[in-house]
Amino acid sequence: MNYLAHLHLGGPSPQQMLGSLYGDFVKGRLEDRFPPPLEAAIRLHRRIDAYTDSHPLVLAALQLFSPERRRYAGIIVDVFFDHVLARHWREYHPQPLDHFTRQVYQVLRDEAELPGRLAMVAPHMIGEDWLGSYRDFRVIEQVLNGIARRLSRPEGLHGAYAEVRALYEPLSEAFRGFYPQVQAFAREQQQLSPMP
Repeated sequence: MNYLAHLHLGGPSPQQMLGSLYGDFVKGRLEDRFPPPLEAAIRLHRRIDAYTDSHPLVLAALQLFSPERRRYAGIIVDVFFDHVLARHWREYHPQPLDHFTRQVYQVLRDEAELPGRLAMVAPHMIGEDWLGSYRDFRVIEQVLNGIARRLSRPEGLHGAYAEVRALYEPLSEAFRGFYPQVQAFAREQQQLSPMP
């Protein structure tokens, strides 16, 4: 799951939104590093990632990619799933996407100390409306190019956009089958470990 999906699945409170994003930027042990609600949201992010990475529908989607791309297929699928979620947002959330993203951006603006690289990423995320821009499929190419620049072996993502375009329908079907299941998983996890 990528940023938008984690924010959607993680819960509506500011602490849940922050934790949904922190999960991609905070590594290692969490004990006493953050307030309990924020720590709970980061833990949920990690459980959602583990659930996603082992889900049969996601694993099958990864196998759709060419062998030379498969090592990076998880990254590509995460980004593509955010595109499908943004494009079909009304099916999954009662609030318009623009309203939701404005709330997220305000939470980020209000947080005085964002951790690590998120402090550098957040102004770009807000200024360029990363979350809302996922609706446009062409943005996927820009996102993948940006990720490639941060990889030690970026060649694995060269040509990925064309491959995703060719796989658009089967990957969309994978999302439609998988996403209600990860939604149910996230709700279940929140009920088992309610926010402190």
